[in-house]
Amino acid sequence: MAISKGYKTLLDEAMQQVKTITLEEARELYELSEACFIDIRDIRELERDGMIPEAVHAPRGMLEFWVDPDSPYYREVFGQSCPLILYCQSAWRSALATLTLQQMGLDNVCHLEGGFKNWMGAGLPVAEKRAVSHSLICCF
Repeated sequence: MAISKGYKTLLDEAMQQVKTITLEEARELYELSEACFIDIRDIRELERDGMIPEAVHAPRGMLEFWVDPDSPYYREVFGQSCPLILYCQSAWRSALATLTLQQMGLDNVCHLEGGFKNWMGAGLPVAEKRAVSHSLICCF
């Protein structure tokens, strides 16, 4: 059975609709503690590569449930007004996830251009994966 729309088309469509912030913009927001970074990568990626210090790990598979206040899995971090910067390894999953959260009504969500790979490549801070409290509220 042939698919009607491939991942490249989905990514192109998402990129046209979501806000992408540059590495420089992300670095500034990070240094000013004016945003919450949301790591949507798989736990194995975090354990292998680390994550942006103070980022919240929100696995891609649970994201919609963590965002919806009516869900039993809701996380308060998604109810804040500060910018929520989603990232994955290469900015593919984060683009799709950002579009989904926009469709859910979040207007303070964007994603990191080039993803975590770009962040690491620039020599920006990386922390080991740490235990994440499910009641954690970010925005430093």
